[in-house]
Amino acid sequence: MKTALDCIPCFFRQALFAVRAATKDEAVHKELLDRVGSLLPDIPLESSPPEIATLVYGAVSEVTGRTDPFKALKHESTQKALTLYPVLKHRIETSENPLLTAVRTAIAGNVIDFGANPSFELEREIEELLQRPLTIDHFEAFRNHLQGSDWVLYLGDNAGETVFDRLLIEAMGRPAVYAVREAPFINDATREDAEMAGLSSVAQIVSSGCKAPGTILAWCSDAFRTTYRNAPLIVSKGQGNYESLSEEDGPRFHLLKVKCEVIAGILGAPEGSFVLKQAG
Repeated sequence: MKTALDCIPCFFRQALFAVRAATKDEAVHKELLDRVGSLLPDIPLESSPPEIATLVYGAVSEVTGRTDPFKALKHESTQKALTLYPVLKHRIETSENPLLTAVRTAIAGNVIDFGANPSFELEREIEELLQRPLTIDHFEAFRNHLQGSDWVLYLGDNAGETVFDRLLIEAMGRPAVYAVREAPFINDATREDAEMAGLSSVAQIVSSGCKAPGTILAWCSDAFRTTYRNAPLIVSKGQGNYESLSEEDGPRFHLLKVKCEVIAGILGAPEGSFVLKQAG
């Protein structure tokens, strides 16, 4: 998808949140916002939001000297999610439809997002989702596609959310390849974050090779693109992956919480709603 004008204020908000996570120095905060403002004339709206975000977070790193300002918050999110893992695992295994419950739980985990939603309430969001229907519900197509697939490519999104991805991978009962970001961006999951969540016990962890908060295939490694093209089923988590892959081919299902008006308009689903959407 292309970047909308409504995305631009969001870039400023994310930049301010990121620089505040890195330092309390307001002079540095102002310097960063000035830097982001200077990028505006050259922002190509035909590019996807994750492509533009690389410029914004590149400025964060340059101004603060920190490449991973959310490292402590990512660790905290993962540890919090791991405390919920045993209860959620039991809930899935004892439900009438374990796969559906695992899907809904995985989507609930998409609330962990310091970029789009830094004030998330994890436990409340999980309870809310498990008690109401998905706004876009392509579960039957997903289940049928899973039954015909001998393995799954799972595109991860945020740290902490990785624990909920693990629950879905376990419920799918197929060998899985779990793709993470090549480098830290916001609170997006890297190999370290995935391993901390225990994903190495249920999936092969690989880097997409993409240094962006999404999966931009043109920026991915040759090895990953081969994996993507050969995958019989692709599970794509989060808005960043949706924004970067929405116009790409592939046997893909998007799992996400709608976190902004732009995505709400594209999907035809209200902001705050939960989505399981088949690509195409």
